[in-house]
Amino acid sequence: MPRFPLRIPLALILAALSGLPAAAQTDLPFTAADIEAAAYDGGDLPSGRSALTTKVQVLLDRSGISPGVIDGFKGGMSQSAIMAFERRSGLPIDGVMDPHVWNLLQSFAALPATKDYTITAEDAQGLADAIPTDYAEKAKMPAMAHTSVAERLGERFHMDEKFIAFLNPGVDLVPGSTIKVVDTGSRMRGSVARILVDVNTRRVAGFDANGRLLVDYPATIGSSATPSPSGSHHVKTVALNPNYTYNPQKNFQQGDNDEVLVVPPGPNGPVGTVWIGLSKPTYGIHGTPTPSQLFRNQSMGCVRLTNWDAEELARMVTPETTAVEFLPQGVTIADATGAAPAPAAEPAGPAETVATPVTEPAQTAPAAPLGFPADPLAAKRAPSEPVYENTSEEEADALAPAADALTDALTGALPDGFVAPPLDEQP
Repeated sequence: MPRFPLRIPLALILAALSGLPAAAQTDLPFTAADIEAAAYDGGDLPSGRSALTTKVQVLLDRSGISPGVIDGFKGGMSQSAIMAFERRSGLPIDGVMDPHVWNLLQSFAALPATKDYTITAEDAQGLADAIPTDYAEKAKMPAMAHTSVAERLGERFHMDEKFIAFLNPGVDLVPGSTIKVVDTGSRMRGSVARILVDVNTRRVAGFDANGRLLVDYPATIGSSATPSPSGSHHVKTVALNPNYTYNPQKNFQQGDNDEVLVVPPGPNGPVGTVWIGLSKPTYGIHGTPTPSQLFRNQSMGCVRLTNWDAEELARMVTPETTAVEFLPQGVTIADATGAAPAPAAEPAGPAETVATPVTEPAQTAPAAPLGFPADPLAAKRAPSEPVYENTSEEEADALAPAADALTDALTGALPDGFVAPPLDEQP
């Protein structure tokens, strides 16, 4: 039987590609120069990964509205950040890029969105070969350190480590190499008097004593099986780079470990680089070793932020003073603050910066009495629900859905080893 060369019709290839996520079709290479040149010309952000979305993520981060991990993708965390920016600006809250949002973001565009960075010898020191999952093995390690230069630089510049490679193709991340990174500016300055935790939009917002929004972060907040606390609490303690005490009698059972273990500090520890303990025992706001998974994972009741967002917030709160309120299902930050979206108007000029970036962390002064109006939705609030005394984060990841359609649609390009299905051979 003669064999004919394999010819795959263009229609078949296009049909195969049409079944892939949008990101797979639009995740084309771009450079730091493309990010600088990116301009908004109407409509929503492009699907997949783009230079424009990268620039928007950088400007949101500079404004105090964190997009989470900067990766250039139009995804759930970026959409939630745009919604938070719209909420603060009095715009209709829909999470869709428009001329109003773009014009207001230009207040934070004075500096380039990217910069050069030369990797130092210190960047490559003190790395761990790997982080074990078993807590007994974790406890034997000297530190829960970064496992690569890419991971360390990703945390420093708020970037997904794969995005660093994307912007620097073919560049080895070794001391002496100069790479392109994004420039998100410095930590925000201010004193946070009130924190609202919104399970509905998966955002954590910090306000000053006059009710002005200073910072707003994406977060992992509890789960249906192990929800976060309800009602009002306050910040009790703040610990930077803490160790983590595993106590199966007090918290949870991990594997076969039935003894108290102390896991050393580090960015890859169970609570990341920060623990903001609440007046509700064993609950807190803390960092995470997996920042890109904030909108995929679930927690055992605590609130997870990226390490860099948690570090920023920790320097703005005051123990025994900063109030923390967990909003119930159906009540958003916009509801709780009485923020009624304004009707659409002509694009406005640059907005006044609501929180000022500074190089050094701000000194936090005691907060004045809260200046918020009476709760506009007091009648809607349900009685306190049972809470779960548990701070495990890695165990909670098993509660996450097997797939997140939005995230999956915005991740990666063609699968490894992808080939278009062949036609049946001709006789």
